[in-house]
Amino acid sequence: MKMKDLLEQRGRVVASMRELTDNPGGEGGDLSTEQAQRFDTLKGELGGLEKRIERQTLLDEADRRMQGQQITGTGDGNLDRELRDFSLVRAIASQVPDLNVDSGKERELSQELARRMGVKARGIMVPMHVFEKRVITTAAPGGGPGSNIIATDHMGKLYIDILRAALKVNTLGATVLPGLHGNVDIPKLKGSATAGWVSENGALTPSDAEFTKVQMTPKHAGALTEFSRNMLQQSSPGIEELIRSDFAKILAEAVDRAAIKGGGSNEPDGILEQADTTDHDMATPSWDNLLELIGLVEDANAEGTAFLGHPKVFRALRRTLKDASAAELGYIMPELGTLAGYPVARTTLGPTVASPVSGSLIFGAWSDLILGYWSAFEILVNPYESTAYSKGNVQVRGMLTCDVAVRHTESFAASQNVGTAA
Repeated sequence: MKMKDLLEQRGRVVASMRELTDNPGGEGGDLSTEQAQRFDTLKGELGGLEKRIERQTLLDEADRRMQGQQITGTGDGNLDRELRDFSLVRAIASQVPDLNVDSGKERELSQELARRMGVKARGIMVPMHVFEKRVITTAAPGGGPGSNIIATDHMGKLYIDILRAALKVNTLGATVLPGLHGNVDIPKLKGSATAGWVSENGALTPSDAEFTKVQMTPKHAGALTEFSRNMLQQSSPGIEELIRSDFAKILAEAVDRAAIKGGGSNEPDGILEQADTTDHDMATPSWDNLLELIGLVEDANAEGTAFLGHPKVFRALRRTLKDASAAELGYIMPELGTLAGYPVARTTLGPTVASPVSGSLIFGAWSDLILGYWSAFEILVNPYESTAYSKGNVQVRGMLTCDVAVRHTESFAASQNVGTAA
């Protein structure tokens, strides 16, 4: 059974349990005997469903790690095929009055996306599909000249998400929820049932699992950029790819910054902004300090998978001996791509401190970082902005609707004061 079906089934069970408690038929506002029996039956079903959901989550996570998970997709195969041919250049050019670029298809698809999302677009709704690129084959069918660069027919696994490649937190294994609608509540196990040993004929002490939720709500990130009129009039695939890549980098920076820390005005609260994220002192970097950082995650029964840190931090660790009195033990970070046996990702978006000179380092189980996307990216062109207009260019505003959530804060440990002074 698919996760969607399991969640729907659990929702029906919870609704039935709530209906019983909201309408008690017994004395003193309690459940009647029949209701209590029905409630216990539903409780057993809920426990069984939770176990199945846990198993399915594990399997889905394994599949996602092996194959990657697309950030996009509407669930409508016909629409998805049409969206693959959406041109970002034509979508932008369509909003410049005197360019006369044929963009009827882009406008029609934008209207369909807006209809499905239940919003009114102020510009052009751009599907996240445009931030994928199609693999081309270098084979020469028939051996004819000029036939060795031919785009393949669409197959899901032959699309490479350039937004995914740009996002550091994605490369570390963050969980992606595409195509969201409205606010999202993600169930979270707060306290689990406990097992105990008893003597023969002894009674077990009852214990119930406790649940809470992680909430995600649409938040908006925007960026302004500028394109020349000549560029927007080009039909070259290279120009299309260049503009897509530029916007992918802009979006990736906004999402990465929020996922790492955030917490500013209207921003999501990222890992470092979570009140319960363990903060570890590494003002004086050492091998013992690093192992303690890893241990903070392991002691919380989480399985850390990778490090994310500022480049200054990794440079400092590469020149710091494990033991100052035993140079033969080598450096804390002897190899460029790993730290204590774990992969690393570098980003300048992590916070730094000027005095004393220090940077941030995060270790964690990155699948517990959740990125939620609300389907589309909105492009609005202002061809009359004074500075751009004086140069014959057009100003373009891009808006992305997304949110960041940390499912289990104990899955992450961080040091925001790793000493980096030479």
